[in-house]
Amino acid sequence: MRHRSVILFGVLFVITAALVPWIGSEPVNATSVIGFLRGDGNPYGSIFWFQRIPRVLLALLSGGSLAMVGACFQVVFRNPLVEPYTLGISGGSALGAFLAISIPSLWISWGPFSSVQALAVLGAAGSLSLIYALARRREGLSVTTLLLAGITISIICSGSILFLTYLAHPNALVIFQRWMMGGLDIIGYRELLGFSPLLLSGLSLLFFHANDMNHLALGDEMAQGHGVPVRRVQKHVFLGGGLATAGVVSLVGPIGFVGLIVPHAVRRLVGFDQRRVLPGSFFLGGVLLTLCDTAARTLISPTELPVGIITALIGGPLFIQLLLRGQRKNR
Repeated sequence: MRHRSVILFGVLFVITAALVPWIGSEPVNATSVIGFLRGDGNPYGSIFWFQRIPRVLLALLSGGSLAMVGACFQVVFRNPLVEPYTLGISGGSALGAFLAISIPSLWISWGPFSSVQALAVLGAAGSLSLIYALARRREGLSVTTLLLAGITISIICSGSILFLTYLAHPNALVIFQRWMMGGLDIIGYRELLGFSPLLLSGLSLLFFHANDMNHLALGDEMAQGHGVPVRRVQKHVFLGGGLATAGVVSLVGPIGFVGLIVPHAVRRLVGFDQRRVLPGSFFLGGVLLTLCDTAARTLISPTELPVGIITALIGGPLFIQLLLRGQRKNR
């Protein structure tokens, strides 16, 4: 039954990818879409192939990556409230990306890649390293220190970004304000090629340690007794999660709560085996962010809402519910 749930998530992922590109303020029909491939050059075919398809692919990959990273972090840190956004990694990536956006001398582009991705990775690495150093104890990682360090780093990064906005050029400021609220509006496939290496390397590293994380969920001592190199697995999960998060944030901005909510929903249906939780989280996270983006671009059409607003409105109340549930369990 649990294997069937993962398959069901995969089927839902494929259905979403096939149907959502047809939804939008501009009506698109199969004749114009196929005709564009034959070379008739109609504008509706161009909208479908160069705006909606890339946007849906970006939403599927970004949402899936954030959810998969959140599922891994929650197991490694053994805390249900951990995800890239609450842990401060998104803030570090955002600070690095904004440095590349706001300072012209730091802007470098080579093919589909740019310094935005590079500095986002450095920002995520810096945040993760600092959090790990602060939370590490002889007996293991301190969850309380971990969360406090993540929140503190997020505040520091937000303050640094606000300071940089006073120094930024107005054009860069407009772009960044839109980016900070989360946006998936891209044209063409160049940006997808630019962040795909970070996603592929990061997610592959996470999935490689799926079975090791099953042992880590039982505790560090139990995992060591089963032959799991705990420190190495933790560092690899940090590295994989940082790469994937930096790739997403550098392109779509710091979108929150997807990595927090989706893993909990998946575990309820497929159990706690990470070999099922990780692919299930990827599929369901991609579907969730794609549907949120569809709502963001159609609710007040032709104006678009930043997708980060939709995810915050959905994820905020659910986050409070998780906090209250944890308090009831402690009592």
